[in-house]
Amino acid sequence: MKSEPFKYSWDDLVREGEGTWDGVRNHTAKLNLRAMAVGDECFFYHSREGLEIVGICEVTLAGIPDPTDETGKWAAVKIRAKRKFAHPVSLKAIKAEPRLAECELVRLSRLSVAKIRPDEWDLICKMSEA
Repeated sequence: MKSEPFKYSWDDLVREGEGTWDGVRNHTAKLNLRAMAVGDECFFYHSREGLEIVGICEVTLAGIPDPTDETGKWAAVKIRAKRKFAHPVSLKAIKAEPRLAECELVRLSRLSVAKIRPDEWDLICKMSEA
């Protein structure tokens, strides 16, 4: 899940306790949001500034309509911060890792809510420990 930190950062989510992931206006990202379930974990990625995965959040409420959408066709979820990475994983490091070449974060770089495969998840978590 990508957010520009000057609009909504990891620290904002931590301060709120629970946030609503809304405002998504891309059909693929909407489908990714609708596929989420309570308890799913997500990476929190700072886009435009930082360009790095800074932590893991957890879905606390899924399948809700986007409260910023008057048409009723866009999706949202509620999330909470679960764990901040001691070492954020930069987009540069992700792009340099050949095993992540097919990662949606790399291939579909403008997508605000991307799918991460289990093997990609494990590798990125391992990279955050370095």
